[in-house]
Amino acid sequence: MKAELMKWLTVVAGVVSLTAGCASKTDPIAQAAKTDVAKGISAPSLEQTKAIAEEGFVYGLPLVMNYAVMNEFAVDTKSSQFKAPFNQLHHEHRVSTPADTAVITPNSDTPYSILWADLRAEPLVITVPAVSTKRYYSVQLVDGNTYNYGYIGSRATGSAPGSYLIAGPDWKGATPPGIKKVFNATTPFALTLIRTQLFNPADMPNVEKVQAGYKIQPLSAFLRQPAPPAAPKIAFVPATTAGIKANFFEYLSAALQYVPPSADDKEIRAKLASIGVGPGRTFEFKDLSLEHKGAVLLGMKAGDEQVDKFLSGGMKKINGWNVGAFFGDQAFYKADWLMRAGAAKGGLYGNDAVEAMYPYTRTDGAGQTLDTSKHDYTLTFPAGKLPPVDAFWSVTMYDGKSQLLIKNPINRYLINSPMLSAMKKNADGSLTLYIQKDSPGKAKEANWLPAPDDTVYLVMRLYWPKTTPPSILPAGAGSWQPPGIVASK
Repeated sequence: MKAELMKWLTVVAGVVSLTAGCASKTDPIAQAAKTDVAKGISAPSLEQTKAIAEEGFVYGLPLVMNYAVMNEFAVDTKSSQFKAPFNQLHHEHRVSTPADTAVITPNSDTPYSILWADLRAEPLVITVPAVSTKRYYSVQLVDGNTYNYGYIGSRATGSAPGSYLIAGPDWKGATPPGIKKVFNATTPFALTLIRTQLFNPADMPNVEKVQAGYKIQPLSAFLRQPAPPAAPKIAFVPATTAGIKANFFEYLSAALQYVPPSADDKEIRAKLASIGVGPGRTFEFKDLSLEHKGAVLLGMKAGDEQVDKFLSGGMKKINGWNVGAFFGDQAFYKADWLMRAGAAKGGLYGNDAVEAMYPYTRTDGAGQTLDTSKHDYTLTFPAGKLPPVDAFWSVTMYDGKSQLLIKNPINRYLINSPMLSAMKKNADGSLTLYIQKDSPGKAKEANWLPAPDDTVYLVMRLYWPKTTPPSILPAGAGSWQPPGIVASK
């Protein structure tokens, strides 16, 4: 996104100062200002417009990213990323590959089952089967605010079968019979991500059997009652993850239609409305005056830089890895829009810390940028000091620029604990991973994490981290620390 902005800014930044007072009176910001003036509200100046665009970008980034994913997964049937219509569960009988581009930093550990829920007409019931205690699974409930509003699964509810209710913000009923727990989303459209552990490629038929036991049905069907009237169809504003760059605030207006206001965001939504952004509004960037384009772009650039700064410094640096907890529910964020934006840009739809921890890095232990076009690297876990988890752990390789999985000659995108039996340990019992673009040789290939001929972004995933020492929890202050990556040549 920054490259796109910089192209605009080289043209616009100087022009802003030259065209003061020449703004079009018909562009979206001027029209919003005119409406506000009629209501006795002061119109925003160019400097205020820039500040609102900056704050609005930080607030809106997760909402826009989520809205675009929803469109690609559940609305646009022609999208290469389309999964299933609303309220239909889609099972992936594979793990993520470089072909999966809708969500940055995709998890390639666990096959997903994906549901986009439309909760307007009535709640949905999620029924899970009995799952072996040896196989980790989790049902992550994420709403349109990108809040994790609940969990079902190995850690949260155990391995026994059961039925659970997910409801929208307007549903106020009592817990129905046969329902173990009710989860309330803050938005009428919400994502359910089910992760089912895969031990090895030959284990996929067993995963598919577990997936076949996940069931979704409307509450009326579960209770064997007549269904309520269907919710009206919506003509969603088309959106793609790539298209976010073209008209961010148009997409934010579209997304906000399906994000009910709360006490947390009342102030920022009022500011956004003053520049023409909000539910039912059409913000057309191309219709802005040149100076307003400049103000908006400068504000977006500043907002994007804020998010990047948070990602590089908002976490605790441990041996080059960034360690912190920045995914959670509404109470967790407490209207910290910068943390929420950082979480989305760092890895959309991440888990709460108690479900999974995500140490990530772009640097080696000495603080130098990881660039496998110039260096080979090693990551060594001392004997007895593998990541402490109750489920499993992994280290995943991503392209340093796109944060997507990268093609490689052996189609290996990660190394995880289920692969340990095939890997070779050192004489002292330690385990070394070889992070490089070329094979380290047949004798070491089981320990090879293939890398691009470029910069890289590495993410550790610790599923169901242990809470007793040694532990990575509490985030940034745990008794276990990820070892630093070492440049070997």
